[in-house]
Amino acid sequence: MDKQFIDNLTCDFVRDLTPYESARRLFSGGNDWLNANESPFSNDFSLDTQRFNRYPDCQPESVLNAYAQYAGLDKEQVLVSRGADEGIELLIRGFCNPGKDSILICPPTYGMYAISAQTFNVDVQKAPLNSDFSLDLAALENIAQSGNLPKLVFLCSPNNPTGTVIPQNQILAVLELFAGKSLVVVDEAYIEFSKDQTQTCLLAQFPHLVILRTLSKAYALAGIRCGFALASNDIIKVLLKVIAPYPVSDPVAQIARQALSSSGVALMQEQVSYLQNEQEWLRTQLASLPGMQLQGDNKANFLLYRCQRKDALMQYLVQNGVLIRDQSKQILLQDCLRITVGNREENQRLVALIQQFYQEGQAA
Repeated sequence: MDKQFIDNLTCDFVRDLTPYESARRLFSGGNDWLNANESPFSNDFSLDTQRFNRYPDCQPESVLNAYAQYAGLDKEQVLVSRGADEGIELLIRGFCNPGKDSILICPPTYGMYAISAQTFNVDVQKAPLNSDFSLDLAALENIAQSGNLPKLVFLCSPNNPTGTVIPQNQILAVLELFAGKSLVVVDEAYIEFSKDQTQTCLLAQFPHLVILRTLSKAYALAGIRCGFALASNDIIKVLLKVIAPYPVSDPVAQIARQALSSSGVALMQEQVSYLQNEQEWLRTQLASLPGMQLQGDNKANFLLYRCQRKDALMQYLVQNGVLIRDQSKQILLQDCLRITVGNREENQRLVALIQQFYQEGQAA
C-alpha cells in the first residue's frame, strides 16, 4: 500500500506525534530488567475459567469494593481501568476538547501525560520543576491566573523519574489555585512506597481532585494492566461515559481481587519492605563511586543518578544483559540514568558491572 496514501489519511497531530518510548519498545532481551520500575516478584494466583466465554462486567463489583476498602473510600468514588495509563486517557477524553483545550504538566515527570494529550490533539502547558525538583508554585500561580487555563493539572507524587514526593501543603496550594478552574490529578502510582504521602484524605474537601493508582508497581502486577481512578462520583460518571464497554477482563478482575485480599495486601507490604531495604543497600553501594551522583529522592522503587560517561555506561550495561533507563532527554536530567530496584542478585550484578566499568575507565 502507498505510504503517501496512509500519510494523507492520518490525522495531522498523529502523523507528527513521537510515540512514548516504553521500556519494551527501547530494548528487548537482557537478563535483568531494571528499566521499567517493575517488581522483581512474580506471585501465584488461581483462575476460574468458567466465565471466559462471557463478556466481563465493565466495572467488576468485587474489585471496586476491594479497592474502595483498601483506599478508605466509597465504591462510587472508584473506577477500574487498564492501568493508570487508561485513567490518564479517560480524563483527557472526558474533559478536554480536541484542538481547543490544554493540560498542564510539571517536568521532569512521567511522559504519558503529554503523549496522551497530544494523541487527542490537546495542547500541553509546562511549569518545570525547580532545580531541587520541587514545584514552581509561582509559575503555577501565573498559569492559574492567566487566560489560558488548563483543563487538567497533572502532579506525580512520588514523581517518576525523580523519586520525590510533593508535600501536602504544596498540593493544597495547587488545589486552591485551580479551584473552580481545573481538575488537579495526583498520580500515586508509587504510593505504596511512601504510603503516608497519599492525598486520598483530601478528596472529600476538594471535588476537583483526582487520584490515579495502579497494581503495576508495589503489587507486582504490571502484566495484567489494572489501575484505578479515585474521585468524586460526578467525575467518575464522566469517565464511565468514555471508557470502553469491557475494559477489565475477567482474568484481570480475578487476579486483582486476590491481590487486594487481606493476605494479598500483607504480601505486597512485605515485598515493599524488602525492596526498600534493597534500595538502601543499592544506594550505599553506589555512593562510593565517583562516577555516580544521586539525584532526587528514594520515595519510589527506583533511584536516579547523574553519571559520568553516561552513554558508554548505558551501552556497557546493555552489552552485559542489564537494562536501565536513560532519562537525559528530560529537562534538568542531563546525563541521568534511572535504576529500578531489583532483587539482591540483580542488584549485585548491576553494582558489580558499574564498579567494573568505572575501574576500567580509570585504568585506561
